[in-house]
Amino acid sequence: MPKRGKNYQESMKLVDRTKLYDTLEALELVQQTAKAKFDETIELSVRLGVDPRHADQQVRGAVVLPHGTGKTRKVLVIAKGEKVKEAEDAGADFVGGDEMVARIQNEGWLDFDVVVATPDMMGVVGRIGRVLGPKGLMPNPKSGTVTFDIEKAVNEIKAGKVEYRVDKASIVHVPIGKVSFGTDKLRENFQAIVEALIKAKPAAAKGKYLRTVTVASTMGPGVKINPGKLTE
Repeated sequence: MPKRGKNYQESMKLVDRTKLYDTLEALELVQQTAKAKFDETIELSVRLGVDPRHADQQVRGAVVLPHGTGKTRKVLVIAKGEKVKEAEDAGADFVGGDEMVARIQNEGWLDFDVVVATPDMMGVVGRIGRVLGPKGLMPNPKSGTVTFDIEKAVNEIKAGKVEYRVDKASIVHVPIGKVSFGTDKLRENFQAIVEALIKAKPAAAKGKYLRTVTVASTMGPGVKINPGKLTE
């Protein structure tokens, strides 16, 4: 195992690895462990009591964070007709139809963070599914990125909408903001995501749903939160 840096080792001294912290205490602590010279992102990781191999236990969706993520996201809209102007007026960074798909397919262009597509363009978007899918960029109705309401979709993404999806290890990873946000804003963003995850609990999920809850800064150690004290 590679040796950790000095800052990480110093941060580790602040964290009791055997303790399950209250939410507020954990968020205050994770800010103290962020010792990098840049404004680190705070990420929430939640291990769920689901088996993602089964379709009826998939957990996926999106939520608009009250205070955003602290990052400006580049939005690509794939549409045609009057929806092109709607996307441009809404502030989408890139807008187009077949030519955008061809650019991604032929040039490997991926200079965007989110793709929004109208339902009538999904047949075209399907051609680049193998490119977008593995990178988590494929538009999906569950996350609100396949829609005719382009203005709403773009506005929400720009306002701080984040997608969440359980991975093969039954874990959801979601950013909840920057260290500079302070505890109150981080707590409100944290709560918004936890509530969304609880609402998204599959009917087929058995037993304890929120198994482990951890927050960590980009360069810092994880701080465990007591999942039993989160409303389920």
